[in-house]
Amino acid sequence: MLDGAGLAIMGGAFALLGGLTGSSIGMGVAGSSGTAAIAEDPKQFRNVFLLAALPMTQTFYGFIVLIQMLTYASAHPDLEVPKGLALLALGLAVGFAEAFSATYQGIICGSGIAELPRTKGKITFSAMLLAVYVELIGILGMVFAIAAMQMLPS
Repeated sequence: MLDGAGLAIMGGAFALLGGLTGSSIGMGVAGSSGTAAIAEDPKQFRNVFLLAALPMTQTFYGFIVLIQMLTYASAHPDLEVPKGLALLALGLAVGFAEAFSATYQGIICGSGIAELPRTKGKITFSAMLLAVYVELIGILGMVFAIAAMQMLPS
């Protein structure tokens, strides 16, 4: 049977899993568009590389939440099961935020990448700006998790 600390660690693992999954999907979508864009205009490689890498950040956000939950669980080895369940649920929420944020960011970046040859790269900044809106959800998922963990009663 899992104790509260084990549940908290599982929550952190789910946060990382969401980041890894979403980043993989998002980078795959953007990279797929990038292959076609580079074939059409090899000069766009730098812009493709930049846009295709953006969905990777959600993996780091998930990893940060995992570290926070591991730290919390190690500092509270006798963590009660209800608190552990709360941290598990929090980790799942972060995992979903990171997964969806990275996936949809990859779709936005992929659309921008598809237009690079036609616009001679002038779409890069606009595509990045639009991708940042979706990035914000991943950042908020991480920040809200850290804030919620600080509010847990000792």
